[in-house]
Amino acid sequence: MRLLLDTHVAIWWDMGAPLSPLAMQAIRDADDVFVSAASAWEIAIKAALGKISTDRSLAELCADSGFLELPVLMRHTDALQSLDAIHRDPFDRLLVAQAAHEQLVLVTRDDVITRYPVATLRA
Repeated sequence: MRLLLDTHVAIWWDMGAPLSPLAMQAIRDADDVFVSAASAWEIAIKAALGKISTDRSLAELCADSGFLELPVLMRHTDALQSLDAIHRDPFDRLLVAQAAHEQLVLVTRDDVITRYPVATLRA
């Protein structure tokens, strides 16, 4: 299984916050676990606005956890054009586009994301 972690899931994983047992096992057993560069961008913007604080960067989390960075590529942004405007958050829509295009299972607790035609796993 190849996974893409939603931003909040990556943060919770790093904090040791509880995820569903199924999500925890899937992350441990996955062939590949990706964290999007879009998540790093989202955290940087929210941190600058004082809406979030983290103990370390996603790059450090990925290095320590064996997760892979998923860059934002033009094919991912092109895929946004075919997505319905179900979710208002542009970062979440980009994660959906990336997961769909790269055939990844998106690990999330965001119920709105599950309305898109993309494989998800409840965090």
